[in-house]
Amino acid sequence: MNLEKARFNMIEQQIRTWDVLDLDVLNLLQLVKREAFVPAPYKSLAFFDTEIPLSAEASMFTPKMEARLLQEAAIKKHENVLEVGTGSGYMAALMAYKARHVTSVEIDPALCAMAQKNLQDYGISNVSVETGDAARGWNGEAAYDVIMISGALPLLPDAFLKQVKIGGRILAVIGEAPVMSAQLITRVSETGYHSAKLFETCARTLQHAQTPSHFKF
Repeated sequence: MNLEKARFNMIEQQIRTWDVLDLDVLNLLQLVKREAFVPAPYKSLAFFDTEIPLSAEASMFTPKMEARLLQEAAIKKHENVLEVGTGSGYMAALMAYKARHVTSVEIDPALCAMAQKNLQDYGISNVSVETGDAARGWNGEAAYDVIMISGALPLLPDAFLKQVKIGGRILAVIGEAPVMSAQLITRVSETGYHSAKLFETCARTLQHAQTPSHFKF
């Protein structure tokens, strides 16, 4: 396989056609080699428009999903990012090039170790990968400029709303299959939030995610 040709085709045929036109994002997709973060048995699928399995419970987003969410996050160099669901570390690597620091939390210890190795091998030093369950929020007092949920949530827990700074953004796939949408939630004041639906999609739900009550009163 001609890797650079495959990467070029991925960007031009999958990603640009999904309204990803930010040159910084497109350049990052050239710079950060996706195949370096794909498990060995699936490296031939690194540039395909498909989710790549990482474990029984987790998979990588499609390339166009990763790129679109990265573009919508609009991360700036001074900003601190929280990612929920590290997976292979690829999204954390992309964000690391745009952010001051990325804290990425992964529930699966084996994936956590994989991501740490991938990021270390790639020479990325401004990502902290932690093992833990952050599907309902992450412990600690820190407030983040951007929160990236790398998985689906039936609903967005209030804990995330409290952990994003004013002017900060949350990117998440919210809903229950088959009705899910990627959303951008911006905190506009101490108590105010603006939510925008970006596109309809479907993704694997994070383990231990909060679920809505279906009881009616």
